[in-house]
Amino acid sequence: MLLASQAHSSCSQLQSNQQPPTTDMNMMFQNTVAIISGGVSGLGAATASHLVKHGARVVVADLPSSIEQFERLRSSIGVGDEKVLQFAETDVTSEEDVVGALNVAEREFGEQVNLAVNCAGIAPAKKTLSIKQNDDGSTTSRLHPLSDFTKTLEINVAGTFNICRLSAERMSRRCPDENGLRGLIVNTASVAAYDGQVGQVAYSASKGAVVGMTLPMARDLAGVGVRVMTIAPGLFMTPMLAGLPEKVHRDLVKLVPCPSRLGDPVEYATLVGSIVQNPYLNGEVIRLDGAIRMPP
Repeated sequence: MLLASQAHSSCSQLQSNQQPPTTDMNMMFQNTVAIISGGVSGLGAATASHLVKHGARVVVADLPSSIEQFERLRSSIGVGDEKVLQFAETDVTSEEDVVGALNVAEREFGEQVNLAVNCAGIAPAKKTLSIKQNDDGSTTSRLHPLSDFTKTLEINVAGTFNICRLSAERMSRRCPDENGLRGLIVNTASVAAYDGQVGQVAYSASKGAVVGMTLPMARDLAGVGVRVMTIAPGLFMTPMLAGLPEKVHRDLVKLVPCPSRLGDPVEYATLVGSIVQNPYLNGEVIRLDGAIRMPP
């Protein structure tokens, strides 16, 4: 593994094709090479689209079953035959898969990633213990399966960390910019990390862990010039929510004080872009939620 001190002395040899470091806001996206996990739909797809349209080069890392969604995303962005948007079959919990996705960026774009955005995750809805009163007066109890809990933590926490650690190592090989920065990691938590609802125990635990990783990881990676930020979205119009009945949509909107609507994934993507452009943002969690505080 390359050490930061070695990277300082030999970055030109390691990254001969790397674009010159810059803090010019107009050039920053053109110098961005990103990996986005869970990037074929929802928040990840909006982020991929936003970045590519502003000149970045992006590898979308998602499950093999999502290749058709990726092709639709590619078509919607209108990149044609350009190689600015690539797909890598990736299980975020697999070191081999993530390394392969990072290799795609290096091979196709000629340099290592300097942005990693974690959007992959699952959201099971199960109570710790459910007790149902039957018609005959008896009760039936159901426990939250431990396997479902551990699977949620494996994907949402270990998968996020896997992308972070492997991406950070690639970023450490880059030349630093004028601020001594080599890269940025943006993780996705949720307001459920703070306001977990009934049935969200596994999901809330996982997103609380992502929040908890933010500051120590930023401190860990400060020496190699890699920033770490986390976004905690509220209720967004993602494919999961889009499939709910209209009445459910209306009820959800009532929970959001201002603006009283569901979030647009483009607003998440825009915030990622703002974080890219502001080099002093580091080690913090930003709630993006219209001031919502979820009820039980």
